[in-house]
Amino acid sequence: MTRSNDGFDEIRDFYDRKYYAVIGNDTRLPWHCRSVARRFGPFEGRAVLDVACGTGEWLSYFREHGARVVAGIDLSERAIDACRRRLPEGEFHCGTAETLPFAAAAFDIVTCMGSLEHFLDKPAALLEMRRVLKPGGLIVLLVPNAGFLTRRLGLYGGTQQKAVKEDVLSLDQWQQLFAAAGLRVEARWRDLHPLSRSWIVRGSPLAWPVRMLQALALAVWPVRWQYQVYHRCSVSRS
Repeated sequence: MTRSNDGFDEIRDFYDRKYYAVIGNDTRLPWHCRSVARRFGPFEGRAVLDVACGTGEWLSYFREHGARVVAGIDLSERAIDACRRRLPEGEFHCGTAETLPFAAAAFDIVTCMGSLEHFLDKPAALLEMRRVLKPGGLIVLLVPNAGFLTRRLGLYGGTQQKAVKEDVLSLDQWQQLFAAAGLRVEARWRDLHPLSRSWIVRGSPLAWPVRMLQALALAVWPVRWQYQVYHRCSVSRS
């Protein structure tokens, strides 16, 4: 990848030196992700692209469940190296989502999980995802929600990645952004990753009961109060 002062250098450095400074050996997709993935399968014989693929956990799941082609792109060289070790038969590129190095209409499914909020040019990235999608394909996006009740109460300020860039929009604003790129939201699903021991027992033990209550609440709160929300999208019909 050619290095340049293109506005992405600071973000590349953050992910290579901090976010992916330590890459673990756990290759199994968490239960809450597997539960969502079953909603937009099956994957047998399909070509799948994960944008901002990280170290490849989602793509490993797709491959294990029959995806014919798995491909990914990420800004972090360290993450892409991990993907290539994990899935040597996959196609991986280190680069930006705003300019995807794939042919038009190449993929049946395009995913972007918990990353769109960190992109410099979200409209360009969404148009690129649409460009590489086959007719009749689907795009699955996981984005943070400005209406998250705990955020609105001032009890949550953002992820570790806010140190470099993080734009949190309301669900209506996200839908407007998707519509501007020619995408139609077909369904929304909760992100239930807080329903896990690893999330609940972070920080001081004194906070664990509160975190447990919040995790349980997320399972019943309406979508408009959720922390993050999955969006299943298709290309709008003109």
